[in-house]
Amino acid sequence: MYFALFMVAILAVTGFIWLLDSLILRKKRAADAAEPVLVEYAKSFFPVILLVFFVRSFIVEPFKIPSGSMMPTLLAGDYILVNKFTYGLRVPILNNRFLDVNEPKRGDVFVFHYPPSPSVDYIKRVVGLPGDKIRYMGKRLTINGQLLDVQDVGDYTYVKPGLNMLTAKQYREQLGDVQHDILINPWVGNYDADALGARLANDEEIVVPVGHYLAMGDNRDDSSDSRVWGFVPEQNLVGKAFFIWMNFDQTSRIGNAIH
Repeated sequence: MYFALFMVAILAVTGFIWLLDSLILRKKRAADAAEPVLVEYAKSFFPVILLVFFVRSFIVEPFKIPSGSMMPTLLAGDYILVNKFTYGLRVPILNNRFLDVNEPKRGDVFVFHYPPSPSVDYIKRVVGLPGDKIRYMGKRLTINGQLLDVQDVGDYTYVKPGLNMLTAKQYREQLGDVQHDILINPWVGNYDADALGARLANDEEIVVPVGHYLAMGDNRDDSSDSRVWGFVPEQNLVGKAFFIWMNFDQTSRIGNAIH
């Protein structure tokens, strides 16, 4: 969000200088006078900034994955692309949708503004759609009365920053039309008494409110998600992640589609 504000500010400044020169300053200069450097830069940068702003706001935006909460689907250090058109076009910064296209589907990997602090962007997987009834017992998801199918893939070993090597169980989960891998650890997360995670741990069925989504990380026991801070409002949606375009540590991941 801060970058979008910065882009708008630079766009406004360069556009104003260009317009001011075209309407007033140019007429006051001698015919053979050189164009001021500031005006030259403004005229050069304005079209480029406008194009970048348009692409990032309405078509595609790059993000970097900062943590392991979406392992094994996404790793810390992955640079991804997010489709900004999928969930409808939105007014930059305000994020109000002005053109409907599609709604998030169960199983989508989506980016959104973090509900407790909207200036921060988060990435998780859509688990619950508006109106869905969700249970999460024995580390298994039940959606609208249907227990999701999972297949044991084996062990998954990784290193968490500041800790020793960890081993989790890897399962393949069928979530809607999407088959993806998740990680499960033996420990149980601790949640505040009023958090969704605590309610789910008590075998309470959660109903996703209208206009909201339930988000979880694929690294189920090492993810700050809806179980901690609540549902994702439609207003906070940014776009759908679809492509890994760079990872400097693991180049084999470059070009992988995100499912």
